[in-house]
Amino acid sequence: MPFFEEAGSPMFVPPQNEMALAWRRKVAEFDGYTFVTAEYNHSMPAVLKNALDYAYAEFVRKPVTFVAYGGVGGARAVEQLRLVVAELQMTSLKQTVHIGSTEFIGMLMQGKSFADFPYLDETATTMLDHLTWWANALKAGRDREAAEPFDHQKALASAGA
Repeated sequence: MPFFEEAGSPMFVPPQNEMALAWRRKVAEFDGYTFVTAEYNHSMPAVLKNALDYAYAEFVRKPVTFVAYGGVGGARAVEQLRLVVAELQMTSLKQTVHIGSTEFIGMLMQGKSFADFPYLDETATTMLDHLTWWANALKAGRDREAAEPFDHQKALASAGA
């Protein structure tokens, strides 16, 4: 994808770039996400942040989990991502897979797999179970909202505001 250089946030102005529009259409097809990321300089790769910047409505009220690798298992990249996805109104789940340097080197250079690190497989299973639950729950909420839009004024009145 090209580097983000749109006139404004996709929250307010749809991107004009055709590749960005294709990305948005693809992202809109899913009810939940697992972002796989490396950690660079205590954060996510710029290409991932750039991709996230090209969409907005497609992510709103959808769950996201993370698989991260790098220094301290990519934890600092995940923490940075949590700030970004909060702004996209996504539901960031606690369950995350962190692949530390020992495991990463084993998989990258020594021919090992997740099966060689059973705790990673267990963590991934738990993460995906939670992602599935939240994807179904939030989809039901989005579907209900589409059928009967939330009346903010009515809610305020019934709360006594």
